[in-house]
Amino acid sequence: MFNRDTWQEIWHSIKNNKLRTFLTGFSVAWGIFILVLLLASVNGMQNGFYKQFNDDATNSIFIYPNATSKPYGGFEAGRRIQFKNDDLEFIKGSFEESYEYISPRFNRSVTAKYKQETGTYTIIGVSPDHQMIERSVIESGRYLNKRDLKDRNKVLVIGQQVQKELFKDDDPIGKSLIANGLVFQVIGVFSDDGNEREESNIYAPYTTMQGIFGNTDQINSISMTYNPAFDFTRALAFSNTMEEVLKRRLVIDPEDQSAFFINNYAEGFSNIQTFSNFLTFVAIGVGVLILIAGIVGIGNILIFIIKERTKEIGIRKALGARPIEIVKLILMESIVITTLSGFGGMLFSMGIVALISPIVDAPAFSNPNVDNTVVIICTVVLILAGVMAGLIPSIRAANVKPIDALRAD
Repeated sequence: MFNRDTWQEIWHSIKNNKLRTFLTGFSVAWGIFILVLLLASVNGMQNGFYKQFNDDATNSIFIYPNATSKPYGGFEAGRRIQFKNDDLEFIKGSFEESYEYISPRFNRSVTAKYKQETGTYTIIGVSPDHQMIERSVIESGRYLNKRDLKDRNKVLVIGQQVQKELFKDDDPIGKSLIANGLVFQVIGVFSDDGNEREESNIYAPYTTMQGIFGNTDQINSISMTYNPAFDFTRALAFSNTMEEVLKRRLVIDPEDQSAFFINNYAEGFSNIQTFSNFLTFVAIGVGVLILIAGIVGIGNILIFIIKERTKEIGIRKALGARPIEIVKLILMESIVITTLSGFGGMLFSMGIVALISPIVDAPAFSNPNVDNTVVIICTVVLILAGVMAGLIPSIRAANVKPIDALRAD
């Protein structure tokens, strides 16, 4: 189909028309480059969103007490709502079939010391279920257990960041950690997929914390996971029902929306999925526009190339070249330029993405990446469509009479 002389002719044409070759190749490479960065950016945002939610179990619910905004049941507005152990037991008894894990949270900021190292951290009093809610991974030692709760043991499970800052190279398991002058024993070290903030926490039995800080039965908040078999509708119905029941128990106006807050991850996760789908559609729409712009650009450049070579085409026809041979020659030159430029732009952009992906890890933007298959398909489509855009003017030019072609300006 194409002999060695034809390929040499194509190479000679490309070499002698550097500006034309550059403009054609740049339009293709730039279109692919922008498309890949767009897709990688969208995937990075989606990964960031999902990573934040995957920090905790996706079927999590967190309940935070606040203050009432409406008078009700003989109480004035502004009454501070305070959860207690009885409220925790009430939820367990009322929704036994609906929750999977449940834990109170009793938070206090402390100054922790080990040897000469000190730091300010948050100790959170929790139950053993908290590990499953937060998806904490024990790297060494163990987590809290029921015996720790019952005996009010002064034991701690520390995050990896705490280990790095206080214990350095020492093994913390079994070591004593002084918090606000009280001696605790470290029984475990955990990691968390969230960030350093999560791994800067320290967990202790909530019964121990209540006994040390005021000998109280108060708790700061309640965290739980609902039955994983629940779909989105049942998950929302569960949190709504729990809100109604708690308002009756705590004598709160049913319309009061500020007495306490229920953060249901099902609702947040659904919103994230909706927004993620929206981003995907936007990326597809913009990607199509980029492809169309690239096709139009390639087509226009091909028209310019053909017009520039009109006299050459006339000479070829006068020497006996058939129209089909001229069309093949023009299109083959275009295919060579667009293919090399298209895949060059693709490889360069994917290299950029691969380079920045490991170092970009912001809360809302993580691990930008692209589907190689999608990028290859888009590149091939851009190349083929661009060449097809120049097919009609190529055929017209090839069918021009030699005398007319030679007279062209």
